[in-house]
Amino acid sequence: MVKSMTGYGRSQGVYGNKTLTVELKSVNNRFLDCSVRCPKIYMYLEEPVKAAIKASGVTRGKVDVFIGIEYAAGDVSVSVNEQAAAMYIENITALSDKFELKNDISAMRIATLPDVFTVAKIEEDRDELLAQVLSELNSALEAYNKMRGEEGARLAADIIEKGGAIGAMKDTVQARMPVIVAEYRARLTAKMTEVLGESGVTEQRILAEAAIFADRTATDEETVRLSSHLAQLSEILSAGGAVGRKLDFLVQEINREINTIGSKANDLEVTGLVLEMKCELEKIREQIQNLE
Repeated sequence: MVKSMTGYGRSQGVYGNKTLTVELKSVNNRFLDCSVRCPKIYMYLEEPVKAAIKASGVTRGKVDVFIGIEYAAGDVSVSVNEQAAAMYIENITALSDKFELKNDISAMRIATLPDVFTVAKIEEDRDELLAQVLSELNSALEAYNKMRGEEGARLAADIIEKGGAIGAMKDTVQARMPVIVAEYRARLTAKMTEVLGESGVTEQRILAEAAIFADRTATDEETVRLSSHLAQLSEILSAGGAVGRKLDFLVQEINREINTIGSKANDLEVTGLVLEMKCELEKIREQIQNLE
């Protein structure tokens, strides 16, 4: 299966008190250019995520990855220092008794005193978080590659259709070539007869001139090579995988054969067909730029 370089995938999962979100999107690029965006304290995730994307088979394209990590109840833990609270209560009670003061101890008052509560940031298990992120990444990659595959299939079908159109025009050119030679021979006979008269025109001379013209305008080699290149176009797309660069080179070869046919064929109809073939080929070239 061929894939487009353009795609999007998203996955989200809940792990304990946190929600992980992974999004991927990509556009065309000559090589694989992957960037990862995530909270600064989690930058250690960048290289493993890039490695996972490359290992999944992505070979070309500018891929942007967004990793979101949200905590439902914050990423802190709160604990009670019971020893400190007991000492506060003991000393407040003693103070109240000694000076005959109102003892209005309450839980809220004790809670506001220093060091009764300890607030600490939860220590994240890096290996565990990485495993969770990679799990969501794999799910996002499934959606991403599915989208790329569907777009790639549409592009491949369109390229094959346009290649078929070029092949049909090439067949018309092949069928036209003997007619071009016959028309030249008729024009040459008429012209020589006009200039030299009936007595000055010989069949042998006409045949010799027509043979030279036929040899100069022959496009058999070019049309055979063009047929071969068009067959390769379908074969490469059918084989699948990363085909963009192969097809880019093949299109250059196809363009070369079409140009040669156009330069050899001294005929208005063939020139028109060559222009149409070049237009279809340019459309193929544009589509190939989207393939991985």
